[in-house]
Amino acid sequence: MSTADSLSAEIKKQTAILNELRLQNNDPVRLDAAKKELGELKRRLAATARATDSAANGATAVLGDKDDAKKRERLLLKTAKGTRDYGPAETYCRDHIERIVKDVFMTYGGSCLDTPVFERKDVLAGKYGEDQKLIFDLMDQGGEQLALRYDHTVPLARYIAMSGATIQGKIWQVGKVYRRDSPVMSKGRMREFMQADLDIVGAWDPMIPDAEIVSLLCTILSKLEVGEFTIKINHRKILDGIFEVCGVPPEKIRSISSAVDKLDKVPWSDVKKEMTEEKGLSPEVADKIGEYVKHKGGPALLEQLKADEILMSNPSAKQGVQDMELLFALLKAYNNVIDRISFDMSLARGLDYYTGIIYEAIVEASAPPGFSSANAVVSPVTDGAPAPAPPKKKSKKPKAETLEEEEEIDESQVGVGSIAAGGRYDNLVGMFTSAAAGEGKKGASLPCIGVSIGMDRIFAIIWPKWVEKGMRSKETMVYVMAAGDGLLEERIRLVQELREAGIKTDFLAKKKPKLPAQFSAAEKDEVPFDIILGADELKEGLVTVKEQKWEFVDGKKAKVQSTEQGIKVRREELVSWLKNTPTYLNWSSGRLI
Repeated sequence: MSTADSLSAEIKKQTAILNELRLQNNDPVRLDAAKKELGELKRRLAATARATDSAANGATAVLGDKDDAKKRERLLLKTAKGTRDYGPAETYCRDHIERIVKDVFMTYGGSCLDTPVFERKDVLAGKYGEDQKLIFDLMDQGGEQLALRYDHTVPLARYIAMSGATIQGKIWQVGKVYRRDSPVMSKGRMREFMQADLDIVGAWDPMIPDAEIVSLLCTILSKLEVGEFTIKINHRKILDGIFEVCGVPPEKIRSISSAVDKLDKVPWSDVKKEMTEEKGLSPEVADKIGEYVKHKGGPALLEQLKADEILMSNPSAKQGVQDMELLFALLKAYNNVIDRISFDMSLARGLDYYTGIIYEAIVEASAPPGFSSANAVVSPVTDGAPAPAPPKKKSKKPKAETLEEEEEIDESQVGVGSIAAGGRYDNLVGMFTSAAAGEGKKGASLPCIGVSIGMDRIFAIIWPKWVEKGMRSKETMVYVMAAGDGLLEERIRLVQELREAGIKTDFLAKKKPKLPAQFSAAEKDEVPFDIILGADELKEGLVTVKEQKWEFVDGKKAKVQSTEQGIKVRREELVSWLKNTPTYLNWSSGRLI
């Protein structure tokens, strides 16, 4: 038996073992080990296949075998898993979202930064806790081990460290990040996605930057009209204090924190099982944690924690409660912010670099189907209601030859998740400067706090509303046409005149187009003003302007049919006439219906 045949047989056997373990809901450790072994076998088979193909191709080149060329496999035209294309209308909606976010960033005094989409792997390593496995590694590139960036936070900290940790102020960045996660495309959860971050860097008075970030997030979500939203807030020091007084060993605090963070997706029984059976925590300690993390509320919850003598004896928890008191006091000075806040003791945020306030924004669509809005958008202090079961996975018959290891998630059972999140990370810059200074040396540090906004998750919420409102896909306001003779040069002159006046204008790139074809092109782009040139009107210094309107008919957008012939406007008054029409003045809404 050849090496390739032997490997194929081993893969078939290992695939059967893995599927059997999955069906039995077996120990996750055994599942991971089986997956790794299967992955290694597939990599070896792929390497063997490449070597065989290389040798075969060489022989084919020598022999000039034309039949093999005919047998080449057809190109599979599709995007990579977890990625997608956006058409012109969708992209226009995304640009609308991005413009609002960037405008608020600048309104709050932010400055823009741009960092590479890939980093040295050692820059990203050790910053993401259990999510470390989601980093996309790149192959060796000229001696450098590289990886695609997982977020904007670590690259920003690296940038600040390279500057000598001397930067102060508000810095924002919008760009794509990459995670090797199980995608849920319809909910905006992908492997390549857009994030918008704003971070406040530097040593400022306590909790002022924290309140600024929360206010900024509320402003953005209100302007985007995502619907009702809640900002869940907790403090890493309070959470760490709870773990300490409940008896969690120091080396288990981060992993237990990651388990608690799943309480918005799975019931407490599942979280407790992960704590005890997978992470070795005693059931008694887990139950003590459960008594704390079930609470949510506002300032009243702070009073409840302050009355807990055992918790307040812990320095970390006491400091966290004091910070939260100051934060709530500051947030009252911002309009329409405090009512959006929920102090949620189950919020943990799994990333290792957080040191203080943590938060995330949720909407009703954040929760999986079956999770009521009352639970998805949290309410005052109360015991948490049971959460929904975790998302089901579509059953797939195992195929021995497939190279795809991940199971497909049933998207109907998954919510959008949080649409923004962040927190304070005071030690991340210092980690970089100390590592660069050498062993035993301590580098300069700089406190930071920031927020990351999931642009694709927000798009998944806004796009259906965008379509329902009849929003356009481009900003062309005028379409210049000719009746009779093509009048190409006259059309071009008017188009250019209008463009120079700041009016977005287009025309049909034909020498002598028929009038119906021109109207059809303008209608396709939903252009509100058709300007028709005629030889006789041009001699008189006139043009004909016909305004087009759209309406919804049986739920579909359609042009309003009209018998009006249009309005005669003097050529020298055309720009002023257009700019003073209600349609032009109200265009900023993006809606013509």
